[in-house]
Amino acid sequence: MTSPAKRRATYDDLCALPEDVTGEIIAGEPYTQPRPGGPHALVTSGLGMDLGAPFDRGRGGPGGWFFVDEPELHLKGDVLVPDLAAWRVERLPADARTGNSFSVVPDWVAEVASPSTTQRDRLIKVPVYASHGVAHLWLVEPVEGRVEAYELNAGRWVWLGTWADELAAAIPPFDAVPLDLVRLWNSTGLRG
Repeated sequence: MTSPAKRRATYDDLCALPEDVTGEIIAGEPYTQPRPGGPHALVTSGLGMDLGAPFDRGRGGPGGWFFVDEPELHLKGDVLVPDLAAWRVERLPADARTGNSFSVVPDWVAEVASPSTTQRDRLIKVPVYASHGVAHLWLVEPVEGRVEAYELNAGRWVWLGTWADELAAAIPPFDAVPLDLVRLWNSTGLRG
């Protein structure tokens, strides 16, 4: 006897989720998690502010990027929600910024670890980002106070380095304006 074929998740399944739950579809499988908790949310917000001013707004930096917190990405059947994503301005035309989701592959994504999502981020989402051609990836560990940066090269992630308790961390692709990681980690109240 054969088992019945498993139904692929649809976008309607995500729309039916409660407001306090984030949902994604990866290779037809649904994944859900509660909204982020304190350390995760504080580090994600801080990182967005620290990068957004010089790279999105051009204040004290080169500008040229467009940043979004928790964008809903619709990429060839996958629905992904990275913690942060950014596009070079020339790759995200104005009409692509007006809907509820984005179908243009970001140039950079950051996943901020939570106890409930870190394994999924690393084992499932990281390869999917590579398959869609995301050029840069950061894996951020707020409790440990660490950023791992990767660059896509010929379809494979190349590790660029790991940054921790640094006052001036120059991390590609945003190395033109160094980040104060000590201040970022301290914003959670778990360190320092």
